[in-house]
Amino acid sequence: MKILLVDDELEFISTLAERLHYRGIEVAYTSNPAEAVELVKASCFQVAVLDMKMPGISGLEVKALLEEHCPQMKFIFLTGHGSEEDYVAGRSASAFYLLKPINIEALLAKIKEAAAASEEKP
Repeated sequence: MKILLVDDELEFISTLAERLHYRGIEVAYTSNPAEAVELVKASCFQVAVLDMKMPGISGLEVKALLEEHCPQMKFIFLTGHGSEEDYVAGRSASAFYLLKPINIEALLAKIKEAAAASEEKP
């Protein structure tokens, strides 16, 4: 399984990437949404885990950019804000949604669920 993490909190995603790697998941990560697009142009991922709110761009906007290059990729939004507006936006974007702080087991379950959905035929 190959996933992409995008969050403006570099320490958070580097730690998360390490924890997922120890559980056998191939992980790429970046705190730069433009770099995320370049990573997806080079190679598709099954799942992208995106921060809902980053400086200058939303997770929804990043999702749209990534989908242009990898339409079968599934998305999980993370947020530390937990507003109902974010939840509705994430769910209406056909994505999974989790609150920070992240429970690693809950995230693993969502990653597996999203990866399975990315393999389904339309």
